[in-house]
Amino acid sequence: MFDNFFQKLQSKDKFITVEITPPHGASIDNIIDNISKIELDKKIDGFSVTDNPLAKLKMSAILSGIKIQQKFNKPVITTMSMRDKNKLSLQSSLLGANDFNLRCILALTGDPAKLSDQPEVKGVLERDSTLLLSIIHHLNKGVDYSNKALSPAPQRIYPFAVSNSYSKNMARLEKKILKKLNYGAKAIITQPVYDIDNAKELLEIFESAKSNSIRESAKDAQLIIGQFPVVRARTTNFISDNVPGIRVPKKIIDEMNLASMDSIEKEQEVGFGLSKDIFDNIMKIHGKVHLMTHNRFDLCNDLIG
Repeated sequence: MFDNFFQKLQSKDKFITVEITPPHGASIDNIIDNISKIELDKKIDGFSVTDNPLAKLKMSAILSGIKIQQKFNKPVITTMSMRDKNKLSLQSSLLGANDFNLRCILALTGDPAKLSDQPEVKGVLERDSTLLLSIIHHLNKGVDYSNKALSPAPQRIYPFAVSNSYSKNMARLEKKILKKLNYGAKAIITQPVYDIDNAKELLEIFESAKSNSIRESAKDAQLIIGQFPVVRARTTNFISDNVPGIRVPKKIIDEMNLASMDSIEKEQEVGFGLSKDIFDNIMKIHGKVHLMTHNRFDLCNDLIG
């Protein structure tokens, strides 16, 4: 399963993953049923599962990931947030997940604990996401973070990392990507992109970072461009005004605002058309896309076609 997954990621073939956010509840079955009904799993190469995004309480990413991977027999990239776990917990979770063949891990620093919907939550945050990448490097050598041998040693773990999609100083963004490649990331998933020129620039700086990496593994590393389709003007404006590391062109904001003045139907029609153009253009120039839709799997299905 994983060999085919990474062979396709590293080839010139089209490669699509879809993000799943677990529920604020004790079962992910409804989400699995929604994916199954439209057979979205047959159109994509894998899923990712979020880990309490915005520090809001959700079902366990690891346990959700195990169930999704077993149901669809497709690799699941499971997010692990540094916000909630120390070195001991991270290693324990990775070893347990490994026994269930959950081996693609997305290292994420995580949104601040102060955003949480739970009272007086405190973040752990021993270090940023490079600590998790370093832990995975150790586990892949058959030792824990203190260099003690593991018996039995885990199956190979595949580390993923994230990147902003835009910065006023793109050279600084390249340095951050380089750092994660040097820590062993096999792929970098970007924040959503809304401009094809932005996508092209990201590809340029990613290739530059790869060429400057000290890791042999970086030669095969890939950039996966994130897309969060917008079908409401309110969402478009919120992303533009409040989410750092993303740039939404003024043309898109204006078109969505004008459409919202007509009707919800017009707003959604224009938003989908703009999102479909972005998706199709990214697939033409690169072909590696990660779709984030807040569990709007019907929207994913329509975009892919």
